[in-house]
Amino acid sequence: MDFDLAYLAAQGPALMRGLWLTVQVSLLSIVLSVLVGLLGAAVRVLEVPVLDRVVAAYVEFIRNTPMLAQLFFIFYGLPGIGLKLSLFWSGVLCLTVWAGAYQIENLRGGLATVGKGLREASYALGLTPWRFFHLVAAPLAIRVALPAMLNTAISLLKNSSYLQAIGLAELTYVAIDRISMDFRTLEMFAAICVIYLALVLVLSFLASRLEFRLNAPFRH
Repeated sequence: MDFDLAYLAAQGPALMRGLWLTVQVSLLSIVLSVLVGLLGAAVRVLEVPVLDRVVAAYVEFIRNTPMLAQLFFIFYGLPGIGLKLSLFWSGVLCLTVWAGAYQIENLRGGLATVGKGLREASYALGLTPWRFFHLVAAPLAIRVALPAMLNTAISLLKNSSYLQAIGLAELTYVAIDRISMDFRTLEMFAAICVIYLALVLVLSFLASRLEFRLNAPFRH
């Protein structure tokens, strides 16, 4: 089968619609998963009673079960208890819950590098544990944990392709739909591989710029 550039160009609008949905669901999930990570890491590090054990159990459960099973549970299982979400929000919830568990551990590792002396000094100045976390510990931990957080964000972006399993018309869904109708496998899979690669490179570039800015006070 010859590689048909004309066919690929004709499918460009459909692929761009799928790409836009992929970008939307991925960016929203990345932001929400970082917030989950910050909150969960704070609970673990500050050893909040009861919640500490709940967060630890959540992390272990998510990291040791397949994401596809989690996706099916959210989309097909939750309606059984009266919680029915749209395709889009089912995808966002699944990606957020999955990545949030990894971001908790990423940030908890970053928080481990914050010296005990800083905590004692903060308490001596009258900061509460939560203000110490917000004003002192979290900024330092994010700087250290940023490479690991980027890896999780990239994995989230690539794992958004699983959402085609529930019928969300993201990039992979569009490609498979076109293949089922036109049987142009080579063009479609080549196109989405290049697009995903471009997305990952853009995300990596943005993260590298953020890391450069965060490290600015420590270069002199």
